[in-house]
Amino acid sequence: MRFVKQFLAVFVVMAVCGQVTVAVQEDQPWLTLVAGVLSAVLTILTYRWVVRRTERRAVTELAGGGSRFGAGVLIGAAMFGAVAVNLAFNAGFDVHGIGSVPNTFGVLGVMAAAAVTEEVFFRGVLFRILEEKAGTYVSLLLTGVVFGAMHLFNEDATVWGALAIAVEAGFMLAACFAATRNLWVPIGLHFTWNFLLAGIFSLTSSGNGLGKGLLDVTLSGPEVFTGGEFGPEGGVAAVGVGVLLTLSFLVMAHRRGHIVRPGGRGAVAVGPGAGHGTRR
Repeated sequence: MRFVKQFLAVFVVMAVCGQVTVAVQEDQPWLTLVAGVLSAVLTILTYRWVVRRTERRAVTELAGGGSRFGAGVLIGAAMFGAVAVNLAFNAGFDVHGIGSVPNTFGVLGVMAAAAVTEEVFFRGVLFRILEEKAGTYVSLLLTGVVFGAMHLFNEDATVWGALAIAVEAGFMLAACFAATRNLWVPIGLHFTWNFLLAGIFSLTSSGNGLGKGLLDVTLSGPEVFTGGEFGPEGGVAAVGVGVLLTLSFLVMAHRRGHIVRPGGRGAVAVGPGAGHGTRR
């Protein structure tokens, strides 16, 4: 029953806030920024409230916000940097000058809302609760596939793009949560990747074009690297870096004793207090 309550509470907030942000997005960047930030805050407050109400515990997976978010930002920036270097060597990565400063702030709002709502819903609710019964690996696989499939509804979505997202983001972000038992790290990682991609370099994000970001950048070259209309997330570099990060996070989770076996055996408490394998 707690799963149903948490699922519905977070899903309703995610759906409503998403519609509001989309509704004000076109030609209203400052309003989009406000709507996106408010959506992120409301999602965090809703998740904290519903978990406390249904599980009667401290929401430790939301502890240490600043430092944990900062760690995710650094990982996301490193991931983007690795992919950008690959694109610079294997495709055309051309910077034409400044794009749109106001729209950059609009994209900031969109990506703040997307990162928080998606991480709270997919990793905080779906992955975490399914993991208790099915184990870490089954939960990672199932929620990652669902996360990828959700991107089939994007404007220039492709089946390959959805599969790529499942691997490089769905699996990787779940592994990140398993390793850290904290939502702020995948939130920071997710936000930074998306914002650098679309908000700074004006590139297509998961099949969605959000207009010019801070820099006016175009990609050219083989689609195997550029991802074509889906954007760089459909390229082999992003998939490869995502796989490497997934494996790294899973190794970290093993070393910390954070891997849950089917049936809940080996489960660990979430949050910073469980950083080194505190068992339930």
